[in-house]
Amino acid sequence: MKKINYQQELNSAQLKAVESITGPHLVIAGAGSGKTRVLVHRVAYLVEQGITPENILLLTFTRRSAEEMLRRASLLLDERCKHVSGGTFHSFANMILRKYAKLLGISNNFTILDQADSEDAINLIRTQLNFHKTEKRFPRKHAILEVISKSVNKSEEISGVLMDEYPQFIEFVEEIKKIRDEYIKYKYQKSLLDYDDLLVFLKNLLTKHEDVRASLSAKYQYIMVDEYQDTNKLQAHIACLLAADHANIMVVGDDAQSIYSFRGANFKNIIDFPKIFKGTRIITLEENYRSTQPILNLTNAVIAQAKEKFEKNLYTRKQGGNTPVFVDCPDENAQSVFVAEKILELREEGVALKDVAVLFRSGWHSNDLEVELASRNIPFTKYGGQKFVEAAHIKDIVSYLRIAYNRHDQVSWLRVLLLIPRIGPKSAAKIIEAILDQSKLEELWQKNDELKKLFELLKEVDLECDSPASVIESFLGYYQPLLKIKYDDFNKRLNDLDSLLRIAQRYKTTEQFLVDMALEPPERMLVEPARQDKDDAPLTLSTIHSAKGLEWHTVFLIYVAEGHLPSYLSLETDEQIEEERRLFYVAATRAKVNLFLLKPHLDRSPRSFMDGGGSVFTQVSRFLEQGGLLEEFVDVQNSGALSGLDDLELEDIIGEKRNKNKEFFETMEEYFRNE
Repeated sequence: MKKINYQQELNSAQLKAVESITGPHLVIAGAGSGKTRVLVHRVAYLVEQGITPENILLLTFTRRSAEEMLRRASLLLDERCKHVSGGTFHSFANMILRKYAKLLGISNNFTILDQADSEDAINLIRTQLNFHKTEKRFPRKHAILEVISKSVNKSEEISGVLMDEYPQFIEFVEEIKKIRDEYIKYKYQKSLLDYDDLLVFLKNLLTKHEDVRASLSAKYQYIMVDEYQDTNKLQAHIACLLAADHANIMVVGDDAQSIYSFRGANFKNIIDFPKIFKGTRIITLEENYRSTQPILNLTNAVIAQAKEKFEKNLYTRKQGGNTPVFVDCPDENAQSVFVAEKILELREEGVALKDVAVLFRSGWHSNDLEVELASRNIPFTKYGGQKFVEAAHIKDIVSYLRIAYNRHDQVSWLRVLLLIPRIGPKSAAKIIEAILDQSKLEELWQKNDELKKLFELLKEVDLECDSPASVIESFLGYYQPLLKIKYDDFNKRLNDLDSLLRIAQRYKTTEQFLVDMALEPPERMLVEPARQDKDDAPLTLSTIHSAKGLEWHTVFLIYVAEGHLPSYLSLETDEQIEEERRLFYVAATRAKVNLFLLKPHLDRSPRSFMDGGGSVFTQVSRFLEQGGLLEEFVDVQNSGALSGLDDLELEDIIGEKRNKNKEFFETMEEYFRNE
């Protein structure tokens, strides 16, 4: 039978994690330290020790990652590894609920609602309750579902979610609670579960039916949870309940990479794991296989300033490496020009575009860069945020300019007319017909004040004398009320409009601006899959959130400035600022060889022109100022020593029942009740 030489394939800390079988374990896996390798080898090791594969449970955040880990374990050992129970929390919940649903008063052939189905159900309830007829604008179905879902995943009240995400709808808190309650009844009556219900119902099953919980705990004797720092409160509670009788649970993650609180992830889950499972053995993976030491010196120094963390110091055996470079650019466009020129320079040096990434805190940060890259025929793919010119609100404003430039542009007329309340497709068609033959126009606009304002504005616009930016400013004043009506998340779109205004300032004529928007929009430069090869594969533009888990030869991190990273939207609490620090850390640890940190010295306020923002001088991000990193990136000695606690003698509690675990249950229940 095949035997694996674990000592040869793993470093000492990885080996310690793989060979740890009984008792609770917390593996703090630093960036690039081989977390997946540990999980794959541990699956193989458990099976090799004679543990029945079906008694092993591997919980991950995507089905693909679970399948890939078990596939690799099978190649490493043998086919037995494919029989390990692996999947996401939601798929596991679905499997268990199909068997025990009737205990919760639902049918075991329940239907799972996708997001579109859930939104339609919300809309039906919203209409039945006549909330669509309120005097003030009531949130639409997508926003309502998002509020309800975040309330569930964050274990937070509806009012708290509204204050954080949709403050303009806080006055409707009671109505939204009513919709939530009716939505719960609607699903229950029709044997429907949405994505969030899977976790809620599984947690209820485990807490309210001790025999079922004990049975599942006896079945899944060895539990592993990947990316534990990304679990929400419900997921952590479920994992703890499953492991309650034997405590053979290993959670793997990195507290320094906990960046998804907006999805409901709870940083405290990984920090407080040892508080729930007394005697937890903490193993820290510190050897980095990705980055050079100068990059690690920077990231170690940044995360060392964190207020709450597990101590670790990443090091590598790689020799040499370039010191990270900080560039204070004159303005936003100079930042874009530097990035574009450096990318072309690196390409000439043999660094392929696909090995380069530009990362940013918010999707709108790359707007100017996208235009610059397009003008230089540099292909790119953008992740985590809609491409600039594809955004509906950008198309809206460009359509205003197009009808000002060409009154016979029927496509643009249709778009702008449908923005106006009480004008539908049929009315819009009649208005367009009247516009084209110049008949009954006055009669038409007298029936609609917004239409009248639009025609009056068009009369005032002088494309011969007015700059493209001033024309856009005129239309933005008209568009702002319509923007608020059409989009519940209008406040998130303001920075895009601000970016469009700044880009227009680089043009002398509206004609040239429209020509570039039509002929050379950034997305046109994307390389089609059929044409991709080693030479022309596009570079990556990505939000930091979407870049987690990935790596590139060279990384540019732009807008490293106060108000941008950290975001001005995340400065209200210490917890928010600490998550912004972790975002910076995640971004910087994506780089293998080169790391460039850039900031525009002069910039417009990120709060947008609608709040009266103007040109301002930016301050460098506090994360670079702390510890004197700007003057000299810290020099950390590479001792090569790995941290981690000494081996602990752990009592084998497999098969012990609740009487022996009374203290554990009391601790766990108190923790999740007080959170």
